[in-house]
Amino acid sequence: MGKVTGFLEIDRQVAKYQPASDRIRHFREFTIPMSDSEVKKQAARCMDCGIPFCHGPTGCPVHNQIPDWNDLVYNDNWDEAIRNLHSTNNFPEFTGRICPAPCEEACTLNLEDVPVSIKTVEQAIADRAYEKGFIIPQPAASKTGRNVAIIGSGPAGLAAAQQLGRAGHEVHVYERESKPGGLLRYGIPDFKMEKHFIDRRVSQMEGEGVTFFCGVNVGVDKPVQELLDSYDAVLYCGGAETPRPAGIPGADLEGVHDAMNYLVQQNRRVGREPIESVAWQSESIVAAGKHVVVVGGGDTASDCVGTAFRQGAVKVTQLDIRPQPPEKEDKLSVWPYWATKMRTSSSQAEGADREFQVATLEFIGENDVLTHVKCCEVDENRKPVPGTEFFIKADLAFIAIGFSGPFEKGPVAELAGSLDMRADRRGNRSVAADENNYRTSVEKFYAAGDARRGQSLVVWAIREGRQAAHAVDAALMGSSVLPR
Repeated sequence: MGKVTGFLEIDRQVAKYQPASDRIRHFREFTIPMSDSEVKKQAARCMDCGIPFCHGPTGCPVHNQIPDWNDLVYNDNWDEAIRNLHSTNNFPEFTGRICPAPCEEACTLNLEDVPVSIKTVEQAIADRAYEKGFIIPQPAASKTGRNVAIIGSGPAGLAAAQQLGRAGHEVHVYERESKPGGLLRYGIPDFKMEKHFIDRRVSQMEGEGVTFFCGVNVGVDKPVQELLDSYDAVLYCGGAETPRPAGIPGADLEGVHDAMNYLVQQNRRVGREPIESVAWQSESIVAAGKHVVVVGGGDTASDCVGTAFRQGAVKVTQLDIRPQPPEKEDKLSVWPYWATKMRTSSSQAEGADREFQVATLEFIGENDVLTHVKCCEVDENRKPVPGTEFFIKADLAFIAIGFSGPFEKGPVAELAGSLDMRADRRGNRSVAADENNYRTSVEKFYAAGDARRGQSLVVWAIREGRQAAHAVDAALMGSSVLPR
């Protein structure tokens, strides 16, 4: 905890944003960092609540010791704060920027709608640690003589690679794209997280002995079996990148795209890379001067909204089939769990028109080019209400309704005869692997992250990578000192 009476004396504050009129003119981060003294005040609000739900199973998947590092920041012990934070989370500068902060939902002070600004403090600890030179390579004191291949360099793959490298194993990471990071780099817009943060971590990991092989599409131009024959263990962290099929007529019209094609392409532009990609279509997609419709209500849809505004879209409309949630949740029925309530992202606040309880019936076009989106209202069972049809002018439409599993091409396809898969009630597929040992049905082949658990948050991917590293290390060495 921080100051004993801090929560009574200090108001909740979070980092402020640049005005929307300014931030839509660039793709850089637009959060205005707090001063160290302001961060210390916010850390001081952490109360002696008895049971810290913030880092329990309802609050933080990696079990960050939030009261501990709040107290360390309050007492100006930033060096120990980053050590504490790193003991559970390899990449706090990532989660401090892009995690939705279920920890704040679970904070005891959230019962009064004034939770501790945990996410702000976390980011401040990581940023100050870099500024002060606290984050340096930590190579293993000795090597084990064992080697591990990791397929995919998203948050799960990076976390596993760093843990296994520090355990003394020879770690090789294979990445399909031209730079490491997976969808951290290519799926999340720079205005939410600039990519030099990934580059810094990759440099640190290379200093610890991890080797990255980019531009290698395992299962397509390098067989998985070759890795299984060459390494003591292979960990698959390929993510869940197959777009969920929308089944909307007219989706083949020019101007209709899956959301991730759009986001990856713009991230490649910002990174000054060719827009052509191994996995994503290369047709240029730009929203400048256009009416844009985004189908979906999640984070990916919100990222499309913010990207379209920055490209100069005339109007952006976001369609959500779910009812408009209440402005305030019933605390006694949902706390400390994540609540369904009205939330407005920074991208939506930049001027998006949001339509709730609306279904997308059809994409309408002329000469095979999108011109309108046909919609209707739906009832509480998401069934169309007759007579409520309407049309929205659209030059571009992005389908952002989630992902159904790993890419069909790659390791899943190559190992199809022997790799067990599972499906949930919505038909989403993932690699079947036990959550305790992360083993698949293929010998020496492990799986973690979204490829195993399905589409989820970055903090869950980090947790899976860390736990899978523990499992692989234990399997190779008989036991493991890595945290789980």
